[in-house]
Amino acid sequence: MDNPMKTSQTRSRALPSNEELLGQIRLLLESPEDDLQAAIMKELLAGTLRLHDAHLDALDLKIVNRAVKELRHAFRVFHDYRDRRKISIFGSARTASDDPNYQMAFQFSRQIVEEGFMVITGGADGIMRACQEGAGRENSFGVNIMLPFEQGPNATIADDPKLVTFKYFFTRKLIFQKEANAIALFPGGFGTHDEGFEILTLAQTGKSDPQPIVCLQAPGCDYWDDWYGFVTRQLLARKLINPEDLSLFKITTSVDEAIEEIKHFYRRFHSIRYVGRLLTMRLKTAIPPEQVAILHDKFGDLLSEGTFELRGPLPEELDEPDLRNLSRLTFVSNRRSASRLRQLIDHLNNL
Repeated sequence: MDNPMKTSQTRSRALPSNEELLGQIRLLLESPEDDLQAAIMKELLAGTLRLHDAHLDALDLKIVNRAVKELRHAFRVFHDYRDRRKISIFGSARTASDDPNYQMAFQFSRQIVEEGFMVITGGADGIMRACQEGAGRENSFGVNIMLPFEQGPNATIADDPKLVTFKYFFTRKLIFQKEANAIALFPGGFGTHDEGFEILTLAQTGKSDPQPIVCLQAPGCDYWDDWYGFVTRQLLARKLINPEDLSLFKITTSVDEAIEEIKHFYRRFHSIRYVGRLLTMRLKTAIPPEQVAILHDKFGDLLSEGTFELRGPLPEELDEPDLRNLSRLTFVSNRRSASRLRQLIDHLNNL
């Protein structure tokens, strides 16, 4: 049993003194008014003080405190690798090493690393272990979860500085999505479906940036085929989703095809950014001006007003100097169909 006195002393040593806290707050308050990070920090501080004023239960405060700590640590771990593309990979912790899907996950991870990606997995056994064995420790992140079972990190990522352990699923899921430039799903249980459907929901509703989503199954395995049958027979047939939503993901039994799907997504497309109502799509290579009229005919339903325009960076984008030389396709988006936006990206990549 914990010694309450010892626990209290340990916590007191971990916290800065009142004088140190006041000094940090004073420096923050003296920051220039145009310092965006300082402004956000002031807002966070004000929000924390409002938590105290709200007289919440201790459990509520513990949840907020733990969530902030988890996110702060995870952001710090990923920060030094922010210029590397990453892929979040999901799949069962129970898949045995002699399963063809395990071997496929190993090969997929090895090849995607050769394309410059790092891999993010849950850090546990099964498919996650296969992916990190294939990618290698230096190209792997583990985003582990504290559970009564199946939560221990695999040997490849254990004790690595790039292993982050979470108490809450919601903070873990945020990191999986925020840090990823692509998603790969292998056969798995409830957790894989939970994560997969959340990824698809964020993509469909435009709450995440466009990215390739691949569902891999070993030759002879019908896991995702059966899942696709459910999606089309139940969701699509009942008009619970739209036909274009099926373009958000690709099912394949080929590692090479999955790799090509991801590479092709970034053939011309680089990223998007909203500036007010204006969507600016950054492109690695320009499209011919004569294509703009064709875009209006094919994808005019994406427009709230006006038409598509080729241009350079917007003034608001100059805070990203590394992207200044990229071409832009801009338009006033109605933000009603992220699936159609994905189809526009595919069209541009195919030109």
